[in-house]
Amino acid sequence: MDHTDASLPVMPYGRWISPLSAAAVAAQRAFPFRPIQSGGTLYWAQPVPQEGGRVAIYCADPGRDPRLLLPEPFSVRSRVHEYGGGAFAIADGHLWFVNDADQAIYCLEEGVAPEPYLVDPRRRFADLIWDVPHQRLIAVAEHEQVGGEPRAEIVAIRRNRCEVLQAGRDFYASPRVSSDGRRLAWLSWDHPNMPWNGSELWLSDVTSTGELVQERRIAGSAAESLCQPEFSPDGGLYYISDRSGWWNLHHWDGTCSRNLCPMSADFGFPQWQFDMRSYAILPDGHLLCVFIRDGRRWLGQLNPGTGAFKILDLPWTEYEDIRAGEIGVNFVAASPHEPPVLVDVPVGGIETMRRRQMGEAPLKPTLVSTPEPISFPTEGGASAHGLFYPPRNDEYRAPENTLPPLLVKCHGGPTSRATTAFDPRIQFWTSRGFAVLDVNYRGSTGYGRAYRDALEGQWGVADVADCVEGARFLAENGRVDRRRMVISGSSAGGYTVLCALCFYDIFAAGTSYYGISDLESLTRDTHKFESRYLDRLVGPWPEASDLYRARSPLFQLDGFNRPVLFFQGLKDKVVPPDQAEGLVAALGRRNLDVTYRSFAHEGHGFRRAETTIACLKDELAFYQRVLEL
Repeated sequence: MDHTDASLPVMPYGRWISPLSAAAVAAQRAFPFRPIQSGGTLYWAQPVPQEGGRVAIYCADPGRDPRLLLPEPFSVRSRVHEYGGGAFAIADGHLWFVNDADQAIYCLEEGVAPEPYLVDPRRRFADLIWDVPHQRLIAVAEHEQVGGEPRAEIVAIRRNRCEVLQAGRDFYASPRVSSDGRRLAWLSWDHPNMPWNGSELWLSDVTSTGELVQERRIAGSAAESLCQPEFSPDGGLYYISDRSGWWNLHHWDGTCSRNLCPMSADFGFPQWQFDMRSYAILPDGHLLCVFIRDGRRWLGQLNPGTGAFKILDLPWTEYEDIRAGEIGVNFVAASPHEPPVLVDVPVGGIETMRRRQMGEAPLKPTLVSTPEPISFPTEGGASAHGLFYPPRNDEYRAPENTLPPLLVKCHGGPTSRATTAFDPRIQFWTSRGFAVLDVNYRGSTGYGRAYRDALEGQWGVADVADCVEGARFLAENGRVDRRRMVISGSSAGGYTVLCALCFYDIFAAGTSYYGISDLESLTRDTHKFESRYLDRLVGPWPEASDLYRARSPLFQLDGFNRPVLFFQGLKDKVVPPDQAEGLVAALGRRNLDVTYRSFAHEGHGFRRAETTIACLKDELAFYQRVLEL
């Protein structure tokens, strides 16, 4: 931002003093998720970073303040696929949840200490739902096998008893029971696909004693991605399919399927976790649904009978976790200036909605940098996208004829996306005088299947080029200082960072959060869910082993000549610590500027407040040093 108020103190970009401390950022990351109604009470999960990152359950009756339901030391988290999801279910005043520490299922009745419901050391559970007619839990399970991958299952759970309903496919997700209990729907897929590559929707009848009979495939294939099946009021099935090139809503009426609202927009998103919800069935039969168009989320209402669709005029730009219940609809919403809030929409309609504020905004509006959507040319005549955040702090002005340093952020996945939601981690930088580019490189969600598939066979090439070209675009247009550009990313984004540093000279330094350095090692050491992911992103292994080595930063050491900062959790099962430690040692032997910091109690994706604080402080000091700010 070009400050013109001559009364403001002059301070170089990158040295502005911000009221948004690292501790405030850590506190702001405790966002609510998975709101569920039961018996007129609203329940939701929420991380508590100050309590070791545990996830607690809160509840609130209409018109009353929230109360903590799940006491310490319990923490709700599933480890199925390592990313979990759907780790609790509620019915009849009871809460069943997966406890992080032992992955056992517990049952909690308010006012009573949680009791073990099912302890099975060889199984982990996710995607829990309560089957009312049969009075049992239905869940997805990973069953450990001696000398092989865990076996995927759909199971029925009663106290101290687990019965396998489905097995034989590599993966299962989204079990859904019809209201009368007579049918069960689910998704399944096999290696080497990820669920956003290809999956199938299955349906089975359920006997009075709970057995599955007459299984049949309703939709899907190895080249069609499906997600979020739900039984419709007419007895059919709603689901999301990308057969048109976009994740659109479909309905199966018992005979055939139709696209309810053909649009060049994504109504779904990659199912990295279980039980991700992007639409809900309203009492009147309409659908309240989230869709992504041009990188931004919107909320709309669809009449599935006529196809009539209207976009709702609401003050937010991001929506997720849409869920309906007997007292209305709930969802989580955010905007560029407002941290995520939990929204209640009573049966009366959107006009009477209520926000459940989860805390005060950590910055006054004059300190918040608003994202500017940009598109820019990249290699091969393609275009890529991103969100540009200019530096913003009304307490300072920069010296004349200077430009801000640029921090390029690479999201994970690599199928994730840069969002317009208020992110305190980005504002931490912009309020100190950094510009930030959050890149939606090829492979990102929100631009249709063709854009998502553009990364197939090109990981470590196309994503890196897009980050590089985005930085060049801003420098060539006089928005940032081309001599002071750095890059940071986590997981798959950390891999992009390392590739950018060893294959290009454009960045002055980089930070890798639990990033990947050796692709071949990753295929051998990572967990089942992603063990064949690189078949599409790079090539089949071991046939393409030469390509794996050529794109692995660990084997391209001659390209490194800039400082690198590494952060790594020692309990990481997705990107094991040796991915960072091997490259740190190799670069250290070459006397390069390398800093490594590990965290003994962190896994993949840091959750503890003290870790967030330490990383932000170290990263800021690192950039100020190497950029000579």
